[in-house]
Amino acid sequence: MEIILLESIRKLGNIGEVVKVKDGYGRNFLIKHGKALRANKENIELVKKKKDEINKKNLEKKKIAKKIFEKIKNKKLLFKKETKENGDLYGSIKPKEISQYFNDNFDETIHPSQIDLKQEINKTGNFSLSVNLHSDIAIELRVIVEKIVTK
Repeated sequence: MEIILLESIRKLGNIGEVVKVKDGYGRNFLIKHGKALRANKENIELVKKKKDEINKKNLEKKKIAKKIFEKIKNKKLLFKKETKENGDLYGSIKPKEISQYFNDNFDETIHPSQIDLKQEINKTGNFSLSVNLHSDIAIELRVIVEKIVTK
């Protein structure tokens, strides 16, 4: 399937480019979330006319992403969880919970889809994750999982 990108997407292309993607990815993600349009004559003309407006929106999103980047850089995310005797968690920490942590502690909205876990967080220790704030801005953060000490 050929699509026209309405925003820059890492490892895919920049605004206004016509790229080939798998049908499911194009239909179910890119087009559905307003990141792309099907590549046909009308849409290509429409994107050419609106390219300045689309670029302006992209710059606004990038400014917001930079602000969030500055706010969360060099921060460590600390989770205190109940664990089994061997240090395994009763349930792993998922992107949704990390997203909630950003909302609660930094007053920033970071969607679970923007969080890329390097490995499953299912025991105590240090873990790394990547947060994709914008197609040009990503940040590596550390997650520290500690055992809740009960008396």
